[in-house]
Amino acid sequence: MQIITLTTDMGERDHYVASLKGTILRLCPDARIMDISHSVKPFDTAEAAFFLNSCIDDFPLGTVHVIGVDTEPMINFSGSEGSFPSIMKFRDQYIISNDNGFFGSFLKEETHDGFYRMDDVLSNPSLFKFPTKNMLIPAACRILKGDAIEDFCSPFGSFKKAFALTAVIEPNLIKGNVIHIDNYGNLITNVHSSLFERFGQDSPFTIYYRNKDYHIDEISSTYNAVPPGEKVAIFNQNGLLEIAINRGANGSNGGADRLFGIRLGDVIRIEFTPRGSRTTLESLF
Repeated sequence: MQIITLTTDMGERDHYVASLKGTILRLCPDARIMDISHSVKPFDTAEAAFFLNSCIDDFPLGTVHVIGVDTEPMINFSGSEGSFPSIMKFRDQYIISNDNGFFGSFLKEETHDGFYRMDDVLSNPSLFKFPTKNMLIPAACRILKGDAIEDFCSPFGSFKKAFALTAVIEPNLIKGNVIHIDNYGNLITNVHSSLFERFGQDSPFTIYYRNKDYHIDEISSTYNAVPPGEKVAIFNQNGLLEIAINRGANGSNGGADRLFGIRLGDVIRIEFTPRGSRTTLESLF
């Protein structure tokens, strides 16, 4: 099965995505094209990484993922090292992107199985005008056709890191951030269940958001564990803490983002009160 996925910031109003798909079908007629998202915020490589991270394990081995976000190569611009079209092997799949910080955002603490920089990037400057179509898509099709990556790429020892919000642990406290707001207005955070579980299964806790104006003190297994219109916290299928309003997107007030006035990057605090953590009589009340 020959699968190419597309993650871009091109939207669906213009012809750009159709041009990508037409090029794929011309170069690799048997390919199956899957859209992950074309609604990435322009040039937001961290959001593109979040989308791919959220679903890459659902694809079969050998899938090729093309990331069409901030793809124009940059050659020693303003004294930087530049950015070049590159390929990463990851869990027997292939990710093709400009090395613009995407790979660092995607990989985080994971390890890859090989990183390569495409050769001859500078030989044809006309390809720079639509690099996702003219550079990344042909590379994806070569992989699907069985060409060895080493035939058109060279191994490279490093890739660019990108700043990404990460959850941190303090005594009896986790501080995280809202990293994505989905189509339902659900607030997805960077707090993973494995981080939460470090405090033990039985430690009482309170999740605070919007400067403690709102809080939740339990994790539910599903949205419908609470009545429609009620706030709920769950760990989603990717293990990330999510704060939602059950069926809130159907109501007049919208989802959790609108009701609570939460924006991307806002802080989420989880305060734990394990037995013995209250040190004074006043702190018990």
